[in-house]
Amino acid sequence: MVTGAFRDLFAAAGATAGTLTGLLFVAVSVVPRRDGISSLHVIQQVRAAAALLAFSNALAVSLFGLVPGVNVGYPALVMGISGLLFTAAGVRSVLASRSTRRQQLQQLWLVNLLLLIFGTEFAGGIVLIADRHLLGPMQAISYAMVGSLFVGIARSWELVGDRDTGITASISVLLGRAPDPGGTAGLDGTPGHRAGQREP
Repeated sequence: MVTGAFRDLFAAAGATAGTLTGLLFVAVSVVPRRDGISSLHVIQQVRAAAALLAFSNALAVSLFGLVPGVNVGYPALVMGISGLLFTAAGVRSVLASRSTRRQQLQQLWLVNLLLLIFGTEFAGGIVLIADRHLLGPMQAISYAMVGSLFVGIARSWELVGDRDTGITASISVLLGRAPDPGGTAGLDGTPGHRAGQREP
């Protein structure tokens, strides 16, 4: 069980993740559904799954960490494995998609970020299982949980806004230029749309 300042952090992370998960369900219910197995349907499903996994990760690790007598290394290890498997599935979707090489390369930032978050939890969980009193792994898992929340927020915004929230696309909008339609790809490498545009 976590104690001291970490307990307050885990409690705050759990409350935040729970609230954001509820809002995600509301967002998914109001986003227009796309029938069939079109590329836009796939990207919508991937975005929703990525956001839900990110929020569930922070929620599970924080809540189990607050249970008396539970070593937080175990939930961190389980969620780390789950996240790494999801990332592998995302990479498979990118490689199997009909997107261009350039669009596939644009997804590397998300893949690397997910690998960093869940890899940190995986490694930190193993170390804490061996010695639950170490401070370093606990800090690393805490950083991973916070990062997971921000990833979930970003993916949720992409799901609702149906647009790219990347730095390049955002700078293009601020400069008054329309973002490259081929650059607004989802995790599966599917081209997105310009801001405010949706496929009929």
